[in-house]
Amino acid sequence: MTAPAAAPASAASAPSSPGPRALWRRARGPVALVLALTALAVVVSIGTERPPEGVLEPEGPNPEGARALVAIAEDRGADVTVARDAATAADALTGDAVLVVALPHRLTRAELDRLAEAPGDRLLVRPTGPALEALAPGVRMTGRVDDGALDPRCDLPEAAAAGTAATGGELYTGPDGTTACYPADGGAALVRVPVGGGATATVLGTRDPLTNTGLAAPGNAALALNLVGTGDVVWLLPDVPAEGGRATIWELLPAGLRAAPAPLAAALLLLAFWQGRRLGPLVTERLPVVVRAAETTEGRAALYAARRARDRAAAALREGFSARVRPALGLGPDAPPDTVAAAVADRTGADPARVRALLSGPPDGPDPATADDAGLVRLADDLDRLDGLLR
Repeated sequence: MTAPAAAPASAASAPSSPGPRALWRRARGPVALVLALTALAVVVSIGTERPPEGVLEPEGPNPEGARALVAIAEDRGADVTVARDAATAADALTGDAVLVVALPHRLTRAELDRLAEAPGDRLLVRPTGPALEALAPGVRMTGRVDDGALDPRCDLPEAAAAGTAATGGELYTGPDGTTACYPADGGAALVRVPVGGGATATVLGTRDPLTNTGLAAPGNAALALNLVGTGDVVWLLPDVPAEGGRATIWELLPAGLRAAPAPLAAALLLLAFWQGRRLGPLVTERLPVVVRAAETTEGRAALYAARRARDRAAAALREGFSARVRPALGLGPDAPPDTVAAAVADRTGADPARVRALLSGPPDGPDPATADDAGLVRLADDLDRLDGLLR
């Protein structure tokens, strides 16, 4: 009797591939986790993203922003284009559009000139001097008023319909043909002048009617919406000019300070020239050979003898005697020979005339001390005797 054949082992143990349901059961946990983390990241990023803020920022909800005015103008049918530079604003302008220049102090002169060539009306908010010159010719700022609420007192439809508004700020005057509204002492807070081609330039001396907080004040919203209009609006809020290059420390210094080194250098040269001409103190110098005083005296005496300079020798003897006795007699170094002779005679009791002849020579006639060598020796002996009497 034969046993039945066994079933193949490979057929019973072959693994089956998982179906879609099994794959979904395995992957739904990680997929749900990834989706949850993605949703959380989106929510966190939306919550942390802050809208732009700034003065008259058309997208800024901050108190000084203008988001409320732009939103209301768009609800009334206006098409508001936000431009961050003059080139974009000039390209977006058409003959029916109104250009709102929010912060004109950020515009360069070249940008102002390009905007001046663009068509359409202009609304300038607290413009600078260059902006007035380029975009509203003839208008100039003449003063300022601190009172916030002013009456229009003009025939301009936009201002007359708004009535009293918080327009206190800078005041302006314009040329002939200017429409001035909200007047005060020194000018008007809102002026409109023609700029050619049927276009006008409106100058507003305050930002308050256009801001989010100022829009709620009586008359402000009506005035701002009337000035912006219901047509195309190009809102120009220039970005802060980027740094165009690096300046050296020398270029950052004021012009007056840069010009100072030249006069300072000239003053130093004059001081050096002045001080260099003055003789300084004596400089001691070591002699190569030390000569005794006796040898110096003998050498000078030999020179006098060789040249028969008895007069020079006699003068040296007399001057040496006077220099020695002046301090003992209480006389100054500049005392004349006659004064020295009188003091010597008074101290020694000698004949004043003879002492004067010894110290100065005879008043008339030849000097016996210089007649020959013997006279010169006698002069030296007489002076030594007087010197001994004074000690």
